[in-house]
Amino acid sequence: MEGEATHRAVALAELAGVPVYIVHLSAREALTAVREGRSRGVPAYAETCPQYLYLSLDDLARPGFEGAKYVCSPPLRTADHQADLWRGLVTDDLQVVSTDHCPFDYKDQKILGKDDFSAIPNGLPGVEDRYTLLWDGGVAAGHISPTRFVELIATAPARMFGLHPRKGTLAPGADADVVVFNPDADRTISAGTHHMRVDYSAYEGRKVRGNPEVVMQRGNILVQDGKFHGQPGAGRFLERSRFGPGPG
Repeated sequence: MEGEATHRAVALAELAGVPVYIVHLSAREALTAVREGRSRGVPAYAETCPQYLYLSLDDLARPGFEGAKYVCSPPLRTADHQADLWRGLVTDDLQVVSTDHCPFDYKDQKILGKDDFSAIPNGLPGVEDRYTLLWDGGVAAGHISPTRFVELIATAPARMFGLHPRKGTLAPGADADVVVFNPDADRTISAGTHHMRVDYSAYEGRKVRGNPEVVMQRGNILVQDGKFHGQPGAGRFLERSRFGPGPG
């Protein structure tokens, strides 16, 4: 059904002569619909999320109520879809890896659906681990290059949503938003050590390589050594165009 819905969205965009951006693409059938549209010249773009690259229907089937931690939309697919999604990132049929980051606590919020699955709050936490998961499974695993990694998490979204060249590049006149990333840092993802305000991790116990060590916002240190140094009022609202020229 995701494939059918994506095919329809691409077809309508083609008919109207406008771009279309597919969020949270999780299934090979949907990826095929995007790829076929792009091959016809439709400005069709799509993103996937870390959970679709790493998690699967097996996580939803965890014993007891543990599967509630993995309830999201679209739902997780069987593990065999993951290779297709990684391939889509390589071939640029997927342009962005983002995350919905819905940090519902397991004990106080997910539990609301214990007697009725339809009442389970929908979504997964994961914004803190997006960089590391994409580096570990993408670059360290040999699927994508470091340049492609930067494109997926910074350059392409900035261009696509009208924030480039102020964002998404290191150049004179751009905001000095810089991430100092250690590609060789080993760590284990865990709710016991993450900084997200949520009581579980969807990737608990997963050993990964790569970690952001310093984050700078317009030249000022925002995060260093796991500590937040931001100040109230430092954020700025940025107007953007409806749709940028895309990553190409």
